[in-house]
Amino acid sequence: MRIGIFFGGYSREREISFAGGRTVYDNLNRYLFEPIPIFVDSFGNFILLDWQYLYKGSIRDFYPHPDLIDNHNNNFQVYCEHIAHDDKEKQIEFAEKIGTIIQLNELKDNIDFAFLALHGKYGEDGVIQGQLEALQIPYSGSGVLPSAIGIDKGFQKNMMANSNFDSQSFISIPQHKWDDNKEQFKNEAIEKVGFPMVSRPAHQGSSIGVCLIANEDEFEDAINTGFFRETISKAIWSAFNEDEQFKYVERLSDIRSEVGLPLMLKKELIHHPEILLKRISKHFNNSEEDLHIKAVDNETQVLVEPFIEGREFSVIVVKNENGEAKALPPTEIIKGNEIFDYRSKYLPGLSRKQTPIDLPLEKTRAIQKAAEELFVFFNFNVYARIDGFITANDEILLNDPNTTSGMLPSSFFFHQAAEIGLNPSQFLTFIIRQSLFERIESGNYSQASILESYTNLNQRLSNSKQQENKYSRVAVILGGYSTERHISVESGRNIYEKLASSSKYDPIPVFLTKSKKGEIELYKIPINVLLKDNADDIKDKVENYSISPIIEEVRENCKAITDLFSEASQLSAPQKISFGELAELVDAVFIALHGRPGEDGHIQEILQEYGIPYNGSSPETSRITINKYNTNQMLADFDFSIPEQMLIFKDNWFDNIEANIDVIEMEYNYPFIAKPCDDGCSAAVKKINNQKELIAFANSIFREESTDLAKIDSDILGLKPKEEFPVKKQFLIENLIQQKDAIHFLEVTVGILTESMGGGMLMEVFEPSEVLSVTDVLSLEEKFLAGEGQNITPARFHIDPERSKEISSQVRADIKRVAETLNIEGYARIDAFVKIHEDNSIETIILEVNSLPGMTPATCIFHQSAISGFKPFDFIDKILEYGINKASI
Repeated sequence: MRIGIFFGGYSREREISFAGGRTVYDNLNRYLFEPIPIFVDSFGNFILLDWQYLYKGSIRDFYPHPDLIDNHNNNFQVYCEHIAHDDKEKQIEFAEKIGTIIQLNELKDNIDFAFLALHGKYGEDGVIQGQLEALQIPYSGSGVLPSAIGIDKGFQKNMMANSNFDSQSFISIPQHKWDDNKEQFKNEAIEKVGFPMVSRPAHQGSSIGVCLIANEDEFEDAINTGFFRETISKAIWSAFNEDEQFKYVERLSDIRSEVGLPLMLKKELIHHPEILLKRISKHFNNSEEDLHIKAVDNETQVLVEPFIEGREFSVIVVKNENGEAKALPPTEIIKGNEIFDYRSKYLPGLSRKQTPIDLPLEKTRAIQKAAEELFVFFNFNVYARIDGFITANDEILLNDPNTTSGMLPSSFFFHQAAEIGLNPSQFLTFIIRQSLFERIESGNYSQASILESYTNLNQRLSNSKQQENKYSRVAVILGGYSTERHISVESGRNIYEKLASSSKYDPIPVFLTKSKKGEIELYKIPINVLLKDNADDIKDKVENYSISPIIEEVRENCKAITDLFSEASQLSAPQKISFGELAELVDAVFIALHGRPGEDGHIQEILQEYGIPYNGSSPETSRITINKYNTNQMLADFDFSIPEQMLIFKDNWFDNIEANIDVIEMEYNYPFIAKPCDDGCSAAVKKINNQKELIAFANSIFREESTDLAKIDSDILGLKPKEEFPVKKQFLIENLIQQKDAIHFLEVTVGILTESMGGGMLMEVFEPSEVLSVTDVLSLEEKFLAGEGQNITPARFHIDPERSKEISSQVRADIKRVAETLNIEGYARIDAFVKIHEDNSIETIILEVNSLPGMTPATCIFHQSAISGFKPFDFIDKILEYGINKASI
């Protein structure tokens, strides 16, 4: 079956939709299905996407294509509608640069089934569902009417309040009445809802535009946020420096939680952030009046409801062929008194999800029963995600039914399915098969054609259960105990899923942690443990494994589903194994660890002792590259350009803080960079602007293990909630690399792949990616959170394409010499700054070397390998092949 995967779209959650579409594409069973990626752009075009663009980090990385972006003074991150909003020819040019436009009436010639990974408008509101029904193309999920209900939170709440579902009081604020009745709505909210309260747009994703309102002073701003509006005064704008004005406009332009572009400014429609910056500046140069800013893609209704003091949960409900709604094990979202927003929902490790929720059996059953009843009440089909709370009074409140769910690898969607033994590929197969059944039952389709599809799928599914195409057993080691352990889990899961979708490898997930004595421990883990939310959840599960009665019950209730799609072995208990047992179990290892241990050579050394092939560089190279100071000092000895560096040690810092500061300030001007020198590349990298921030950084990184960061100086450093910050005995100071007299200046990251060639080694240096960062330091979010940050591949070294290629060639030659100097093997990622000077000389300043780079789905090493013709599996396969061949020599 040709499965058209629809993703992207118009909505404010289009980046999550893009990442979810990629997850579906990667995990579809290739024996059963042919995946067809169909990118829906913000103009409504269906684009048959060239496969390499599927592996970009975000939509903005490829659409608009970098070749078609006009140069501006600022590196704003833009979507297509920012620069081609009124130019149909340019819109078509943009689309044809990345694939082939398919007209609506041509869809049936290209696909047999539509898998909808779209969010929000034209995704989960019934519109595309109706179009597909008219075209007689079966699709995934709920039908037209339940989808229309599922997107309208206000309508849902009214229906639930007028039925037998427990609900809390709420008020609805229409946009057209808000401006003239603000005080009235505020008083009504105080009377009916009371503080604290939560406001949310009625027709957006569950994490968009949501605000916690603690008092009267916050009410108006919160409601305006829900309507995607904002007001700024001249006093505020004038207090900003140039950099702060840029950041304000960057934030304001963000479609996920802010006003977003396009927007209205003094009756002018503005699409591009550069124009917005100019218009705001012009206004305040000529006027004292406040500026009122309003999104075009705004909201018609904002809901205000109580902030519920209680335990938050989410449960996936599926429908089987007997028409029965079956709730999977509910997941508790463990957090403080904060809102479960976009960042905490999608960045690995920020929230903690526990499946099943820790409640007495009867109470958990009651949650499932309530969710199943609501699923039936709204006439949902196939599957839905239903959110709710257990209040302090032990009431069950369901408050957010969704006909679709985020489809990132660690989402509730896959997380709960794993508890009944379905891996992502198997759960997607269930969704497709059950959706075909629902379309048959609806009576809206030609029975002959859809029955044929359903029958053929059943036959191939039966045949696939008898296939045994797996060969090489590969342990994917993930987790660890560094500050990047959660990213390691994301990398490991991605590697596992790519290998599992092949007919060459049989991947075995192995979680690495440490005992109370500090010794390394390995656990072979089943799929339901692998898909826990983050490394801490996995660690807790392997150390305290048990099967709750509700899990046993749900598995029994869903046995007809799991018997058809999975194998019982996928639900075995975690098994602690030694390295000796690992050697007996597998043919090779893929190390997906970040920081220590993993990148420091320790694991590599042990694997070599047991004769187990592995990916990446040798222990000797790894011991050098883990330490940023040692790496760069070695490179300096070979005449490479590096930042000026200084090590600061805990042993003498507190003896005389003032003297240490004097030494630093004699060598470095503020601002400069402070970061750990011997760990991963993302955590605790900070731009230090003044002495106060320097002291705060030292206090934080030199604190005792048991000391809470919040009790030190987290506010001074601007740390985000739950941001990881390691404890170290030393840290590194580097001068901040800036453009200065260079005519062009950019930050790049460059991937490397080595292959065995006639007993030797062939090294390929990929096209560099240009890194666009909102701030001077690339954040964890920009590296790993779907839709954050932007990487342009190939990097834009020069406006003249030929000159750009020449510069790229020299930069790649510099990177290759670095890799050869350090004896890099397998693969790596090297970060650098590039300066192009007026005399046409090119300077490559090496920032750091990562011998086990991140391998999450969105990381730019996959963008680069795609340009060289490697799909993600092919790239991973080459890495493994090199390690296996090296071990056999």
